[in-house]
Amino acid sequence: MKEKIAIISILVNVALSAGKIIVGGVSGSVAIIAEGIHSFIDVFSSLVSYIGIKISLKPEDKKYPYGRYKFEALSGTIITIIIAITGITIMYEAYQGFLNPEKVQIGYLAFGVMLISAIANEVMARLKIYYGKKEDSISLLSDGFHSRIDVYSSLAVLAGLFTTQYWIYADSLLALFIGIYIIKNCFSLGRDSLDSLLDVSAGEEVEKKIKDIANKRKIEIFSLKTQKKGSFVTVNLEIILPSNLELKEATKISDNLRDSLFKEIKNIQYISIQINSHEVESSFYQPSFGRGFGWQKSGKERIGEGPGGYCVCPKCGYKVSHIKGMPCSSIECPKCKINLNRE
Repeated sequence: MKEKIAIISILVNVALSAGKIIVGGVSGSVAIIAEGIHSFIDVFSSLVSYIGIKISLKPEDKKYPYGRYKFEALSGTIITIIIAITGITIMYEAYQGFLNPEKVQIGYLAFGVMLISAIANEVMARLKIYYGKKEDSISLLSDGFHSRIDVYSSLAVLAGLFTTQYWIYADSLLALFIGIYIIKNCFSLGRDSLDSLLDVSAGEEVEKKIKDIANKRKIEIFSLKTQKKGSFVTVNLEIILPSNLELKEATKISDNLRDSLFKEIKNIQYISIQINSHEVESSFYQPSFGRGFGWQKSGKERIGEGPGGYCVCPKCGYKVSHIKGMPCSSIECPKCKINLNRE
């Protein structure tokens, strides 16, 4: 859905940009022309958002084993830079208006295009922010807040069309305020994107959910690390289980915890769980739609699905399936407390 919203945004901004620049030229309003330039730059902003979303949805491969999720965060950062450039451009246009003030011609056309712009941008802002939050899309959220800035800008220009009749510099002053407001909002818009690029944690809320899910199953967490990668989250867990548990039972508990985390926290894409008490680790990707059934393995083989053969206790005959990459001598028999041998 977020791809469709990005495409609609591109088309809307193309129409608004053309309308504002034409009407601004006819009416002689610096602020309307500035808004037209802003909407024209919005086209590139929405295009960057669409490209970032499109690339981030591509599946993992050999070159990108952890996926391309950060491309969406990167597009959010680029949008922030575009917004900053927009603000500077508008401030420059305002400065030129102060140097060469012209009386703005009020007309139904000027009012109409700015009113339509405000309504259209508010509709797009609501759509982008709603689906941005729903799908945890940094790129779409950034573009949504960008559209919300456009709403305030359009309303400010409408006010300027009235006040310029009484003070010739009012139009340019409002354009200046619009530019300053846009620059100010760049800092908050870019924060989430930069955090994601810098491997910031998924946040206290997500980590608390993970701990609560583990506590319900009476699993002790030794270490918890999360990373936010665009719309998705990766989790690295170290857990401690009773050392007297059989390896198969310990792995079953680990698998159940992993399945519960995937089920209850929707935006988790990758989980690595290490059982410190048994020196076992398993890591899994949640598959993208249409890429087969079940979880995708990554890293060490899942216990019980090794490449044939068993690890056997030479004393009592206890055995478990051999795990690729894990020597049998590193596994201890839970009954005899001696290392296993390869069968």
